Amino acid sequence: MPDHKQAQYWLLKSEPDVFSIDDLKACGREGWDGVRNYQARNSLRDEMRQGDLVIFYHSSCAQPAAVGLAKVDSEAQPDPTQFDPSSDYHDPKSSPEDPRWWLRQIAFVHRFDAPVTLKAMKEWEDDLDFPLLRRGNRLSVMPVPPAAVAKILGVAGLQPEQWMKS
Repeated sequence: MPDHKQAQYWLLKSEPDVFSIDDLKACGREGWDGVRNYQARNSLRDEMRQGDLVIFYHSSCAQPAAVGLAKVDSEAQPDPTQFDPSSDYHDPKSSPEDPRWWLRQIAFVHRFDAPVTLKAMKEWEDDLDFPLLRRGNRLSVMPVPPAAVAKILGVAGLQPEQWMKS
């Protein structure tokens, strides 16, 4: 079990044509729904904490990249899309009494002036222990080590100490 006294950081992937950092900025706060991977679900449900910093990442696009910051803005709650038969994320095996899928509300914090591309990140030292840079890692929700957060923020032109909890 993680030590929740220590700051935690997350990367959330979204396809920009589905939900972008600009969409989050426009609405201010949104439920991170539709996650249908058990490992990612467990991170959302069990490990994230309100106030944790999130790296918002655009995936499945011409230039995959970290594009901004958000924060976890709620406790875990059942994902309502699992109960909606008209939703692409409907799960007929789930019920309100025994939900399988969970979400957190995510609040906009900052949009980077320029994206920090996956291509640029792959050129960094491999001692960051950053799951995004591991071959075959396709999770949409993943923890980010503090050293990788600091590197992303620095490359984005931000002062890491301004954004990171100690």
